[in-house]
Amino acid sequence: MFTKFLNWIKGVIKMFSEDTIKNALNIDIAVSSDMVDAITLWEKIYENEADWLKKDEVESLELGAAIANEFARLTTLEMKTEITGSTRANFLNKRYKKMLQNLNDNLEIANAVGGLIFKPYVKDNEIYIDLVRGSCFYPTEFNTSGEIVAGIFTSQITKGDSIYTRLEYHKFYQKPLENDINYIIRNIAYKSNNNSILGTKIDLIKIPEWATIQEETAIKYIEKPLFSYYKPPTANNIDLESPIGVSVYARAVNLIKKADIQFGRIDWEYEASEKAVYIDELATKIFQNKDKKRSFVVNKLKGRLYKTLNTGTEKTDFFKDYSPDIRDEALWRGLNKILQRIEFNVGLAYGSLSEPNTVDKTATEIKASKQRSYATVSKMQENLQKALENLIYAMDILTTLYNLAPQGNYEVSFNWDDSLIVDTEREQTLQMQEVNAGLRSKIRYIMFRYGLTEEQASEELKLISQEKQSNAEMFGFPKEE
Repeated sequence: MFTKFLNWIKGVIKMFSEDTIKNALNIDIAVSSDMVDAITLWEKIYENEADWLKKDEVESLELGAAIANEFARLTTLEMKTEITGSTRANFLNKRYKKMLQNLNDNLEIANAVGGLIFKPYVKDNEIYIDLVRGSCFYPTEFNTSGEIVAGIFTSQITKGDSIYTRLEYHKFYQKPLENDINYIIRNIAYKSNNNSILGTKIDLIKIPEWATIQEETAIKYIEKPLFSYYKPPTANNIDLESPIGVSVYARAVNLIKKADIQFGRIDWEYEASEKAVYIDELATKIFQNKDKKRSFVVNKLKGRLYKTLNTGTEKTDFFKDYSPDIRDEALWRGLNKILQRIEFNVGLAYGSLSEPNTVDKTATEIKASKQRSYATVSKMQENLQKALENLIYAMDILTTLYNLAPQGNYEVSFNWDDSLIVDTEREQTLQMQEVNAGLRSKIRYIMFRYGLTEEQASEELKLISQEKQSNAEMFGFPKEE
């Protein structure tokens, strides 16, 4: 499907054509050619290799990476999540926290290419989690809700001139098979000397790294797939029938192209308007080399300023100043307008990419602009939370299957910060005024201010009351009614 090697946890992964995978497993791939082309383009934009870029003419503003990074940053800015409740929960939480350390970088890539797969696996009695971007995974089947229930993962190992490829197929059956089996995992290995083909099928045991992997595993009583899928909340307008995720900048591709080209114009304007003085060669320093031939030289530090000309005359006083006006203001305004349009199309607040001093002149405009980012990020957080909950479910199932920790219940907590849209300091002042006016309870204010439960806030208020009473008795103040 793609022509690049992608370096991931399990080695160098090569994406093959749909037909190659289909023929190997006799399974249709649920990705259209239009989606393949789109994902390839999104990757190129993210990696600053878009087709419209030309060295020394049109260079990338790296807008794809900037947009994907900003959304990842806003999504996880104040995210707090953990697994609690038992010894099993503590075991899961330790592995979960380790995965979260690299989440932001992988979420950025997921936003760029349209998705991220969380796939836990067990090795040496330990749970590991692969974070696989959507372009490195072949979905094969979806349920009526548009959720992936079957797909193929690819991993590779290179040894000398030989390339070993393993296809790992997962399928969740909503209607169980015989003996209540409703989840199948199949592994097939291949050997090749050409990274464009799978090659010859071989036994897994011949590769030490894969020797302990079963060719087929059947599991009972599974409620959902043993992998989870995060995708950006942007609707897929490339293939309306496909539930595959799309890039956060899918609707701004042409605008990103225009911005890169416009910046190329600005860059050229500065270069073309660079001050110069044209002078005759005879007006420069003259010296003779070992062959006694005359040569001309301009001071190295002034090489960008002085341009020598051979007028063909004996005049030594030819000087021509070149100092045109720079027309950059109009060009910058044009670029800023394009950046604002990009912000609108992708769901970012004005000023995220564009010049912030030119937008949001009123409080209403600021709120509306921030609301756009808030709505987009809130949906991203919702999608991410669902993906993480499904990941934890898969980790729990694997922990049971491999008997890695004692049985026990677990609870998952998520806390997402809303400071993107709420002015916390202003809100705190407003609530304090409401408390003083008798319009808000002190307990509710303490819950808001310190993030306490109602019970904890009640205890805190009781303690405050007791301290005030004690101080009143100590200094002889009248008791508060």
